[in-house]
Amino acid sequence: MSSSPVSTSAAAQPYGRPLRTVHVLGDGAGAGSCTHVRSLATGLAARGVRVTVCAPVHAEGEYDFTGAGAEFAPDAVSVLRAACAGADVVHAHGVKAGLRAALAIRGRRVPLVVTWHGDGPTVHGALGRLSRMLERRVARAAAVVLGASSDLVDLARQRGARDARLAPVAFPAAPEGMSDPGKVRAELGVVERPLLIAVGSLVAHRGYSVLLDAAREWRALEPAPLLVIAGEGPLRAELARRIEAEGLPVRLLGRRRDAAQLLAAADLAVLPSRWEAPALLAQEALRVGVPLVATAVGGVPELVGEGAVLVPPGEAGALASAVTGLLADPARRADLAAAGRVQAATWPSEDDTVAQVLSVYDELMERHR
Repeated sequence: MSSSPVSTSAAAQPYGRPLRTVHVLGDGAGAGSCTHVRSLATGLAARGVRVTVCAPVHAEGEYDFTGAGAEFAPDAVSVLRAACAGADVVHAHGVKAGLRAALAIRGRRVPLVVTWHGDGPTVHGALGRLSRMLERRVARAAAVVLGASSDLVDLARQRGARDARLAPVAFPAAPEGMSDPGKVRAELGVVERPLLIAVGSLVAHRGYSVLLDAAREWRALEPAPLLVIAGEGPLRAELARRIEAEGLPVRLLGRRRDAAQLLAAADLAVLPSRWEAPALLAQEALRVGVPLVATAVGGVPELVGEGAVLVPPGEAGALASAVTGLLADPARRADLAAAGRVQAATWPSEDDTVAQVLSVYDELMERHR
């Protein structure tokens, strides 16, 4: 949601020797992995590490990796191979990017690090078998797999990773005082009614069909809360038809660059996913003290601890009940907001994340001397 620069601490020391790294993002990389790469690029470049980011051109336009101090290269196969040829370490983000990076460095003594952010929900049948095959290939090709949550570390080990470690992903905090929540709410027409927000691409695993089912249940409230969904994707037309046909108090906002401002103005944030890596929305909601209702899937429970209300995935009744219960209980919302801030204080900082990644690079450089 936010692509603001990482705040490198004054204590950050320059890296002690020349180091060239290439970070690889595949087509379809999500906001979480792109934001993480920008954060790493900023922190590494501030320490004197040479960083090249190979990613789709649209990702450079949205996340401005060059503005973070990195060199940018389009993710064409020939460009990726050329960039990796001069690297000391190649660091891919996601299984698909890991496969492309492994192919790019095949036959070269360049260590590969792969961060598993989680590429999607478990699938079955032929597609599931192909997905597991790709995971095994990438896990075995990587010198080190960094899992953004414990379940991803376990999965990498199951797929044959030689070295899999937990490496929580730190995202930059949205700047304080960046907007007037009252003005945001007025623009959305929710001055006298609750505002709920969900953020993420309009794809099946985000669980928006279940979220609309829940919205049908809470539309009878007085006043009825307005749910806004910031994101774009292939399910937009289908969701829009349902909203209109059923008269749901839901508004599709499309892709928004001010999602953090929208979140800060909301009464509740909702994360209804059927599957989720450590979610950017969850991190930002807890940091700014917006109560969160989320599904207990993937890395979410580990991330939020006691700082959110968790419900089973796919259960609209449980989701609707959690939302209506919080809307009716201001004291519970205040307690949850406070618990969220406490939980957020336990997360590693961006500097911590950069330091951990650099320590991995150090190990690999020593191995390959």
